[in-house]
Amino acid sequence: MRGFPDLPPIWWLGSIAAIYLFKFLAPGLHPDIWWLDALSWLVLFAAACIIGWSAWYFFANRTPIEPHHTPKSLIISGPYRVSRNPIYLALVLLTLASAMGHSSLLGIVLAGVLWWVLDRRFAGPEEALLRQTFGAEADAYIAQTRRWI
Repeated sequence: MRGFPDLPPIWWLGSIAAIYLFKFLAPGLHPDIWWLDALSWLVLFAAACIIGWSAWYFFANRTPIEPHHTPKSLIISGPYRVSRNPIYLALVLLTLASAMGHSSLLGIVLAGVLWWVLDRRFAGPEEALLRQTFGAEADAYIAQTRRWI
């Protein structure tokens, strides 16, 4: 769709909407499992913290957080020491949390689809842009730090 914002949060919202739609259309396939629901809140909280922590580094380094924009600095500290894409990882975790909270097997599949989309549409091209912008420094960071975890 031309003009539609191709952003990771839009893809994430689509995965969440699909989980809710499927639960609405087939409620009998989503049993209430109290401990899974409780665990989903812990995963949701952890993912929200990861997003906040990771986003702070973009703002502190005065570099754009939006995908496909040329970065002004290479962020390699904080959560970026562990994962090159902690925000994308957190979006996948949020989808998993929703899947767990709604006992949705489809949601688990959607989390995998979201991971694939984020990896192919965003993470890969962003790494190429990092290499183009920061050269050997980006190469060293990419070689040293995992794309996801």
